[in-house]
Amino acid sequence: MEGDPFAGIGNGTHLDGKMVQTFQKNFDKVQDILDQNRLLINEINQNHDSKIPDNLGRNVGLIRELNSNIRRVVDLYSDLSNSFTKSIDVSSEGDSNGALKSDGKAGHKRNRPG
Repeated sequence: MEGDPFAGIGNGTHLDGKMVQTFQKNFDKVQDILDQNRLLINEINQNHDSKIPDNLGRNVGLIRELNSNIRRVVDLYSDLSNSFTKSIDVSSEGDSNGALKSDGKAGHKRNRPG
């Protein structure tokens, strides 16, 4: 797949289509939450600038929602990171010669004559 950020990793390690779809779905969720956060921040700023007591009071709930969304984004990225690490570990088990491990270091296997 051209332009696919997950098509090739390390020394030719490939992720299967289902894994790529899972990553894309989670990245889409993150992007949706970040878009919502942008709208919340704009509304919070407008309320703050208005100095109207009711609007300032409304900001309490908006800020709570923003904080909750940020926690969701952190959790999604954590899940993505764990899934990505597991998929790399699984896909590189068969090819440990020069492949990148989950710690980012190359796993070099020495071939001994014998």
